[in-house]
Amino acid sequence: MLLKRSCDILFAIIGLILSSVLFLILSILIKLDSKGPIFYMQMRVGQNRRRKERRAITTTISEDRRNGDRRKLDSYGKPFVIYKFRTMSKDAEKKCGPVWASDNDPRITPIGQILRYTNLDELPQLINILKGDMSFVGPRPERPYFVSQLANQIPGYTNRLNIKPGLTGLAQVKTSCDYSLESVRNKLNYDLEYCNNGNLLSYFKIMFITLFKIIMGKINI
Repeated sequence: MLLKRSCDILFAIIGLILSSVLFLILSILIKLDSKGPIFYMQMRVGQNRRRKERRAITTTISEDRRNGDRRKLDSYGKPFVIYKFRTMSKDAEKKCGPVWASDNDPRITPIGQILRYTNLDELPQLINILKGDMSFVGPRPERPYFVSQLANQIPGYTNRLNIKPGLTGLAQVKTSCDYSLESVRNKLNYDLEYCNNGNLLSYFKIMFITLFKIIMGKINI
């Protein structure tokens, strides 16, 4: 939808301008709080534009230059790099591998706790929205590792990839964080509802509710 994309661009530009000083302050706090980069960049799965074929998109995720061997992963949508303020210690998943974050996660830094509680760690995703990787409203983008697993465990899961992922979404204003397969199934129902029936009115409504809940401290994107 051209009008929705125009709104995304306009609001992302306004958001980046208004939060420029905040970007600087948070960057300094993160560097003072723990060792590591300011931003956390991670591969996520975006929109699957191959709607008619419903085929997974095979993506190269690493390459061993010594032998030319390439490991590939069926990501079911176009992969992109998501930007966040770093909230965990450096190389937090080096030993444990990809896992869902949880309450009282020991990997989260002190300033990271504050960033997550206020959802300020998601602020750099305004760049993703401006680039066209994401929209302000849509299903939250998931990591290829989890998409591959959930696609095999939950029927219709990949249908949520028919539209651009969002900074927030209907599932985020209706439910809490993922903590089990059942919670993912519950969120999927809301994601598909927006995918099938979402319009500009619901776009603004979800953004308004998200902003209100962030101010009240009642939402975790």
